[in-house]
Amino acid sequence: MNTTPAPGRPPSPGDDWSAHRGVPLMRTLATALTVLDASTGPEVFILPYPPEVQRALDRTVLACLERGAEPPACLPDLLFWCRERPVADWPIDLPPETVGPHDLLLDPDSSRPTELCYEWAEQSSDSALVLYDREVIRTALRLCREYGEEDAYTEFRRLLVTRPVLTSAEDFALSMDHVLDPVKELLSRIYRPVPDSYLRGGGYAACGRCLTLLTPLRDGGWWCERDRCRRRGKPPVGRRYPREEVGELLQLARPLRQFVTGPGRAEADLEARLTALGLKVRMWPAYDAYDVHITFPDDHVWAVDVKDWAHPAFLGRAARSVPQQPPYDEAFWVVPQDRVDDRPGYVAVFERHRPAAARHVPLLTDTELIARARERLTRTGKTTRRKEAGDA
Repeated sequence: MNTTPAPGRPPSPGDDWSAHRGVPLMRTLATALTVLDASTGPEVFILPYPPEVQRALDRTVLACLERGAEPPACLPDLLFWCRERPVADWPIDLPPETVGPHDLLLDPDSSRPTELCYEWAEQSSDSALVLYDREVIRTALRLCREYGEEDAYTEFRRLLVTRPVLTSAEDFALSMDHVLDPVKELLSRIYRPVPDSYLRGGGYAACGRCLTLLTPLRDGGWWCERDRCRRRGKPPVGRRYPREEVGELLQLARPLRQFVTGPGRAEADLEARLTALGLKVRMWPAYDAYDVHITFPDDHVWAVDVKDWAHPAFLGRAARSVPQQPPYDEAFWVVPQDRVDDRPGYVAVFERHRPAAARHVPLLTDTELIARARERLTRTGKTTRRKEAGDA
């Protein structure tokens, strides 16, 4: 499989992904894995398979036969590949830098889709599951604009970030919150009953880091669905939800947990760190024009879009200018520091794959942004004191 550029030729934004037959296969396969993850019961492994799943199996077999490689014999065999065999070792043709040497589509401990799998699925048009998170956000924006309630949208986004799990009592309390009136019908559709697969000993447990529900493992441990969280070690058990006390437990649909709650945790962390510096921070301004609006004491304004993506090439291809409203003096895209630490060359890969129209938007880590903010506060503070001294 072609996962590295030819000697002496770095990949460029002009590389045509459509020329690589492994790209549509990976999109189809990732979509199928999300379909399986959303399904319940053993019937999904009985013929006939769901259409997306059969299509993924067929295309994988054909790709292997074209390359003269032994294909997976059946769906369980294909799932074993996804769980145990890094994509870089598959006999398929992919563009340079699309996968790392250890990237898997299924987590080996839980057999559930990795974040990379969901990012591949986001590139596809094979399934109704794709772009679900964006459709939800667009609907919330439309409803809040129709009501003329920007605060309603801000609270909606904050809810999805800070409360991916709701008890029956909490769900009822939200139904009484008039700030959320424009999106209450939407909320009733995106929070769904938690399946029994999350139960252990008559209760549920949330991750103390990312707040999503933990999945119990056979060895007595817990599995967190966030790749970023797992890389930091065993998930700390946070809030407990005894079933007999909480009644029916609800959680956000997985695409929203993946693409709204997950990145939103990085946004909320950045908000807290900037506020601690004494800066004025406004989240998701002007109906989510961008993520963070930062005002310095001298009224200089930064605009920040936070992107918690595992795949730097996908992030580069998605790069765009930060919207001009609300107005700002400087704009940045920001990625969590641990994303860059986990994948060497992350920023360079991003820069090689971003379109020319987005070349002027720098990608910083959150650590770099905070350091720049501190440096600017120090520099402008000294400038102000010198000016006041001169005036005196």
